[in-house]
Amino acid sequence: MVTLPATELPTDRQGQFLDLPAARKALDALDAEARLRWAWQTFGEGLALTTSFGIQSAVLLHMASRLGKSLSGTGIPVIWVDTGYLPAETYRYAEHLQGLLNLHLHVVQAELSPARMEALHGRLWETGRVQDMELYNRLRKVEPLDRALRDLGVRCWASGVRGSQTDHRRTMQVLDTVRARWTLRPLLSWTSRDIYYYMQDHNLPNHPLFEQGYSTVGDWHTSAPDGGEVSGRSTRFGGLKQECGIHIGEGI
Repeated sequence: MVTLPATELPTDRQGQFLDLPAARKALDALDAEARLRWAWQTFGEGLALTTSFGIQSAVLLHMASRLGKSLSGTGIPVIWVDTGYLPAETYRYAEHLQGLLNLHLHVVQAELSPARMEALHGRLWETGRVQDMELYNRLRKVEPLDRALRDLGVRCWASGVRGSQTDHRRTMQVLDTVRARWTLRPLLSWTSRDIYYYMQDHNLPNHPLFEQGYSTVGDWHTSAPDGGEVSGRSTRFGGLKQECGIHIGEGI
């Protein structure tokens, strides 16, 4: 893991470098919504949210929407990386949540269209090779996200990852760095039960594939419902890996 000095990371909205230990201590004492508000107060228009419009995405999107209503302007930008291979249910769910929550949504895609990528590289998800899956994720997910973060001038991006989802996520901190930007994980300590009750309390709609046994969903070709001894992130990427690379980078 590469460790970046704090002085090489983005500053806050006042141009000051973050005191990371103090920030983490403050964030540990806050609930998820207060963590998101802290990020807005700290980074202002340099804050963005990322979403996949997946099974549990509605929770953080709802929090961002509520915070956005109390802010001047258009609210917190929400970045959605559309790989071009999402299930039809995800596209319809995204439309539904966008209408329900009035999100300040930015849709980003890879520079290579799906057809062009397949012509040049083949159907990378079918080879059973980890390196091909990693190339696919870099082309369709990581590079488009990093381009959007750069173009929007994002200093800190918040995501809905939870520590219980993968081995890598168990090592995460509530505030960390990924590829030279601050990243906030307001829901890091939440359980699946916490997600369920929040959605119930706020009458948020489930992703259509939740009813079909999916506890997580990404692209149609590398997602599957829970079954037998396989569940959660183990159902993704044909069992080759658990992370797509978006949340992996240097730490401090």
